[in-house]
Amino acid sequence: MKIEKLTENKIRIIVNDEDLDNANTDLHSIMTKAISAQGIVYEMLEKAKKEVGFYTDGCKLLIEASSFIDGVLVFTITKFSCDDGSKINEHSLPKKRLTIKRKLPNVSNKQLIYRFDSFDDFCEFCNGIYMNKLFDVNRFSKNVSLYLYNDTYYLIVKNIDIDYNGVSIFYLIGSEFGKLLFYSETFENKLIEHGKVLAKKNAFKVWLNFFDN
Repeated sequence: MKIEKLTENKIRIIVNDEDLDNANTDLHSIMTKAISAQGIVYEMLEKAKKEVGFYTDGCKLLIEASSFIDGVLVFTITKFSCDDGSKINEHSLPKKRLTIKRKLPNVSNKQLIYRFDSFDDFCEFCNGIYMNKLFDVNRFSKNVSLYLYNDTYYLIVKNIDIDYNGVSIFYLIGSEFGKLLFYSETFENKLIEHGKVLAKKNAFKVWLNFFDN
């Protein structure tokens, strides 16, 4: 189990099959049953408190569960509306305080579009890709374009190598800083016709070069 503190109010927890076995649960149970009823959520919260100082006492929590093709399960936990003096534990945590979202990206798609609300979000995404030395940009896709349309940035990725193990890394980092959209040629043509192209077919190389300098 790996815990990363993204902000003061958000963490990311990556678990594998062994972690699920230790918690007496499995991927199917996590993605189909109430997470709030499973002990793994309390184990994660306790571990996050000890390792990264992520305190959730009296907080309302949003837990997002994402499943990827290599068996990795990723939880993103956001806390807000904390009340001092309350205490979270397996028996007293009100179920209404947990809002669960499950994400199951279709990694069989060879085309995708990500939307970034700001250029800073896109730069943070590129930085995340750059910092992950296991991710091979050229192996993932050689056709990546960036467009600006209505003050919003759109990354179009085509001809994805869906057999590449790093596909899940891309989805993981992309979900933190952008939003995955349904790909359609109609929308792509709209971006080409009405948007401003910032980088065509080599967007990764253009922006990742900035981090090498």
